[in-house]
Amino acid sequence: MIRVVAESVEPIRLSFLVALLADAGIPSLVLDAHISALEGGIGAFPRRLAVAAAQLEQARRVLAEAGEPHR
Repeated sequence: MIRVVAESVEPIRLSFLVALLADAGIPSLVLDAHISALEGGIGAFPRRLAVAAAQLEQARRVLAEAGEPHR
């Protein structure tokens, strides 16, 4: 099972968050990454960053230590 840890309409920020988690050894998945094709690239729909439920608390700590808002 996966859990969402962050949302953003900014693809660069999402890439940064993915890198933060990867550096901590936490694999992540960007959900809704291809929605921009449907929305015309206007950035109206946030993309969600998810991790395995077992790594949720660790991912939240990593994001908090980096000063990043999380769910």
